[in-house]
Amino acid sequence: MFTRFRRKRLNPVLRDLLQETHLSVNDFIYPLFIKSGKNVKIEVASMPGVFQMSVDEVIKECQTLKDLGIYAIILFGIPDTKDSVGSDAMCEHGIIASSIREIKKAHPDMFVVTDLCFCEYTDHGHCGVLDPVLETVDNDITLENLAKQAQVHAKAGADMIAPSGMMDGMISTIRAGLDANGFSHIPIMSYSTKFSSAYYGPFRDVAESSPSFGDRRSYQMNPANRKEAILESIADENEGADILMVKPALAYLDIVRDIKENSSLPLAVYNVSGEYSMLKMAAKAGVIDYERVMMETMIGFKRAGADIIISYHAKEVAELLNK
Repeated sequence: MFTRFRRKRLNPVLRDLLQETHLSVNDFIYPLFIKSGKNVKIEVASMPGVFQMSVDEVIKECQTLKDLGIYAIILFGIPDTKDSVGSDAMCEHGIIASSIREIKKAHPDMFVVTDLCFCEYTDHGHCGVLDPVLETVDNDITLENLAKQAQVHAKAGADMIAPSGMMDGMISTIRAGLDANGFSHIPIMSYSTKFSSAYYGPFRDVAESSPSFGDRRSYQMNPANRKEAILESIADENEGADILMVKPALAYLDIVRDIKENSSLPLAVYNVSGEYSMLKMAAKAGVIDYERVMMETMIGFKRAGADIIISYHAKEVAELLNK
């Protein structure tokens, strides 16, 4: 005998009518990594299908994304020169500021988000200016620099700022700096709950941002701490964040749900490099149905409470959704 559960699953049309969670190309932001030069497109061995690109190649990539229906990107810069404070990140002629202007000139309808941090720009690979005594990031000096970086990006034409350094007080400091300089219309998507995770490994290859010593546990979150994770995001909401984020996503879906239930703000997840590479390598080994596992993973993010998904899979997902 069929019950009310089985009866509703027999017909594919009825299954689709009753599906609770849906994916759309409008859910996605695609990460892009920019190097100086021209005609540069270097595939990252640990992340098949992901490239370091010069801005001319990024402009071509933006057209590909728009053809798929993806109109939002997040930019990461790989400068030629790095120093102890990450000067290129705060320079109007730096890799990201220059690239924003060129991208917006070619694609004014592309929504450009910029990752706001210093790990790609410092010669030591940490997320701000170092305190020489404590050998960790100096919170207050880094806050001042983050405010400068945000204003440079906004002036260049960024549509949204996404601070990822996990500094205490970063949202209120960046918000005050933007508001005081004519950028009160620019939203902030905070990496509000960012864990010190082993899932970031391949990202450090593509962004060339591995720390030269130590790790980032003195400022990123302990993966074991659930209550602290909620408090971090609520603190950023109280400081003026417009959108919250959990990073990584796949091993932290309980945290995504917790924050969704404790905040009315939109919530993003970052489907990080390690999560992406695991699926790619499993597909190469022939042990999974890659497309089904990828789509099931994306549905899992949405079902847990994500409104926005930042993912290296975005183009592949869009291709499947557009079929």
